[in-house]
Amino acid sequence: MLAFAIFVVTLIFVIWQPKGLGIGWSALAGAAVALAAGVVNFGDIAIVWDIVWDATFTFVALIIISLILDEAGFFEWAALHIARWGNGRGRLLFPLIILLGAMISALFANDGAALLLTPIVLAILVRLEFRPQAALAFIITTGFVADSASLPLVTSNLVNIVSANFFDVSFSRYAAVMIPVDIISILATFLVLGLYFRKDIPKRYSIDRIDAPASAIRDQQVFRAAFPVLTVLLIALFVTARWHIPISIIMGVAALILMAIAGRWFTPGKTAVVSVSKVVRHAPWQIVLFSVGMYLVVYGLGNAWLTNSAAGMLTWLSQQGEFIATLGTGFAAAILASVMNNMPSTLIGALAIDQVNAPALTRELMVYANVIGNDLGPKFTPIGSLATLLWLHVLAGKGHRITWGQYMKVGLVLTPPVLLLTLIALVVWLPMI
Repeated sequence: MLAFAIFVVTLIFVIWQPKGLGIGWSALAGAAVALAAGVVNFGDIAIVWDIVWDATFTFVALIIISLILDEAGFFEWAALHIARWGNGRGRLLFPLIILLGAMISALFANDGAALLLTPIVLAILVRLEFRPQAALAFIITTGFVADSASLPLVTSNLVNIVSANFFDVSFSRYAAVMIPVDIISILATFLVLGLYFRKDIPKRYSIDRIDAPASAIRDQQVFRAAFPVLTVLLIALFVTARWHIPISIIMGVAALILMAIAGRWFTPGKTAVVSVSKVVRHAPWQIVLFSVGMYLVVYGLGNAWLTNSAAGMLTWLSQQGEFIATLGTGFAAAILASVMNNMPSTLIGALAIDQVNAPALTRELMVYANVIGNDLGPKFTPIGSLATLLWLHVLAGKGHRITWGQYMKVGLVLTPPVLLLTLIALVVWLPMI
């Protein structure tokens, strides 16, 4: 009960984020209380750090890359192209926005999609003068696809990185399993969102209101470097997978290259358009403290009772066959993530699966089902993921407040069918490869 109480209070402060006390310091304070109370010990710090360090610094590097490209106008350029490709037809623009969100989420992580795509889509909606219900459909879609399309690569979600590192899944193996599954998730997302918002999506909009995409580019050098750098980065992640080089090192090198280009480090006398120091200041350094602090709190909760309880349930599921084991694990992870946030839920799921004695295929299915549940399950509630909390914060800053009631009304309807179809895709696809 003590471990549970510490976790609940810590989670409240993480969600509340009192002024001057971000998610990192809140989580670290919870960890300090857990240490003082004996829920965890100093030896656990090394265990937790070994689990989270690569994922944490990979995420920081990803956001630095995203912020530099955003400052250069890369994402606005892409969004303006999408708006023009819609050719004035709202029902074509809708799937194109989903596709853009899916691509950004895959390459720049779900948090990057929430942080970068949301304000750009809002600006386009204002320019197009969509009525409130139509705007809400596109806004909800942007937030939903950020998580539902964050499955394909290890780097697409912090959850993916933690899980892949914990179970020693290579970048290439993960991609081989999850890229086809992610395609099904995106198609399911389009189907469910399209049906739900079919009456709200406008039939026509004026393309004359859309600026030329080239007008969005603010730093030509960074823009021209974006595609080759991202291409080499993806190739490097696949090629180096066999040598087990930490992903954060590969991602860190790519971030440094873009920082050098943006800061004109190799061209003295040239004025930088993008402020590298500003980007570094705005990087999510709080996530480093959050990862260590929150995972320590959850590790203590797991040691107390939760991990063993979860392992017992997953052991029973593993004995019911591959289909039940996959769906049961995925939905259990989703429900846990929706009430305790997907980052701590991922660790509990991984620790529990590690204790399950099951056939190799069943166990592998459960590992990926835990990832899917923690990627998609957070859409049940606003507290389910950092991406959702960030998305709501960005919306509030732009004058668009979505209440918890509004969010859950949509989330509880949309999430189950997408989660179900995605898990079925996994259980069909994985045995084939």
